[in-house]
Amino acid sequence: MRSWSSPEVPSIGGSAPGLRIHDSRTDALVTSDPDDVARLYVCGITPYDATHLGHAATYLAFDLLQRQWLDRDLDVVYTQNVTDVDDPLLERANDTGEDWTKLAERETRLFCDDMEALRMLAPHHYIGAVESIDLVVDLIERLGDSVYRVDDDLYFDVHADPGFGQVSGLDEDAMRAVYGERGGDPERPGKKHPLDCLLWQGPRDGEPSWESRLGPGRPGWHIECAAIALEHLGTDFDVQGGGSDLAFPHHEMSASEASVATGEPFAQAYMHAGMVALHGEKMSKSKGNLELVSRLRETGHDSMAIRLALLAHHYRSDWEWTDKAMVAAKQRLDIWRAAVQRTTTPPGDDVIAEIRAALADDLDAPAALAAVDRWVGADGVEDDGTEVARAIDSLLGVRL
Repeated sequence: MRSWSSPEVPSIGGSAPGLRIHDSRTDALVTSDPDDVARLYVCGITPYDATHLGHAATYLAFDLLQRQWLDRDLDVVYTQNVTDVDDPLLERANDTGEDWTKLAERETRLFCDDMEALRMLAPHHYIGAVESIDLVVDLIERLGDSVYRVDDDLYFDVHADPGFGQVSGLDEDAMRAVYGERGGDPERPGKKHPLDCLLWQGPRDGEPSWESRLGPGRPGWHIECAAIALEHLGTDFDVQGGGSDLAFPHHEMSASEASVATGEPFAQAYMHAGMVALHGEKMSKSKGNLELVSRLRETGHDSMAIRLALLAHHYRSDWEWTDKAMVAAKQRLDIWRAAVQRTTTPPGDDVIAEIRAALADDLDAPAALAAVDRWVGADGVEDDGTEVARAIDSLLGVRL
């Protein structure tokens, strides 16, 4: 599947401090210290609409994480999926009369264009659900007795995993309360337990299906990500990432499926980005309260100002987008660009160390921006801003 071109990440001198990230499973900061290779899986889009700022904020968080690993001279293997066959996509195609494959292709291409404009590091493996059907079938077969049939569909017995519930930290009452709102079917007759999740959906009239050893059908959402991650990253990889609304059921279910199939932990840490609201509610394709990256770009906003507007909020915080955010980001970008062009600037070593320290503390981008703001306002000496500009590019992904 087509991805996008990664920006060059400049190397900078000095050494990076130890990196701590928030693990949702333990609700604590943990040290991220891979030996040589850091492995990251981030759940991708269902391509039935354009990229909104909530998406962009999530992918920016894991872009910052990769930049931290790269600053430690680690190799990074980054995998991201595209759920290019799923109910919301098929429903949108049916409503508009567009072929679902063309809709998915167009919106995936727009997403890639937005990511490239925002200078997000591209995945090494960018994998669609459709191209992963054989992987899904193989993984379902490895689940053994934890799989059962309801009519033409196959379900996973979540209680086959003794650790079920540890990723999200929710008890079963809390899970049931949100499961139906987040893609689950707790009221489905014939299930052993309301929280059991769909692995393989049998054929439906007017919907795509594929022949397989399981019978005709298509993959469930959670098993898709489990299969792709295991194929390209293996077990016990460093970080599973996504928005906070994916902790349950998506990450909970994927982790349980993978653990039952392999007997090994799925991921070492689970990182979740906060939600971005508009007009008082979380940005949502289903509700239509969206600010789109592509629309901001089309109306002339600098992509680096959009990135700075997102960086102004800690990745784990929930916050609300307003037009004032773009105004402030544009002003900050103009001030920074003017500062690094001066022939006399403050020394760069201290501010680079401050940026590194802020990002090493659970990717505290607002603290890093504040450090640059202080540097910009300090008295200059006989030095230029070249090294600081390189550090801002390398660590924050902002090209000045």
